[in-house]
Amino acid sequence: MKTVLVVQHTEAEYLGLIEDHLEGRNIRFTYARPFAHGGTVPAGISGHDGLVLLGAGPYGLVSGHLLPSAMPELRLTKVFLDAGLPVIGIELGALMLCAAAGGGADEAPLRLEIAEARRVSEGALAGHLPARFPLACYLRDRPVLPAGAEVFAVDGSGAPMVFAVGANSLGFLGHPGTKSGMVEDLIMEFAETPPDTAEALAVLRARQGEIAVALSEMMIGMCRHTGLM
Repeated sequence: MKTVLVVQHTEAEYLGLIEDHLEGRNIRFTYARPFAHGGTVPAGISGHDGLVLLGAGPYGLVSGHLLPSAMPELRLTKVFLDAGLPVIGIELGALMLCAAAGGGADEAPLRLEIAEARRVSEGALAGHLPARFPLACYLRDRPVLPAGAEVFAVDGSGAPMVFAVGANSLGFLGHPGTKSGMVEDLIMEFAETPPDTAEALAVLRARQGEIAVALSEMMIGMCRHTGLM
């Protein structure tokens, strides 16, 4: 049985719908909560087989209120990458994956949007990435992909939504397993909120079922691409 380390940045944002898929595949996961009292970012692999970096709401990597634990998380991500172990970055976590792999991030405003992602690589996620799928994105800043990264899906403007780094690591500009209640709690956790929040939440609620269906297919490919199964 493999175990994944999940770095959580706020009380509200967690793996969401992904938890059930991991449990159904006998993949264990443990949360590290550096934002909690006495919480820290692990310094090494510590018996884990992969790393997930979650989003962080309004925290930024290069703008706004910077994520306090960014530097130790970047070091930890580099440890996993150097060991050849998979890293899955979600929202701000995808930006940290880019930075740790030699890319970076550019400034972009805080936003909450339900992007219509379009697959651009037929064989993406071992052929299990849907041709089109909704992806809920709640973050600030945007990724600068490292050399050699492969874009798997883009939004309507052509910006990367899903990409691969190295042989087994993945970045998602939105949370593929998000729940509308999770996003609502995340919004209430911070004073800073993105514009048009009510409208975006209404779209998220309306498309929650589509997100769940797309994730069921993507999880097959994610597990195969990362080698977790």
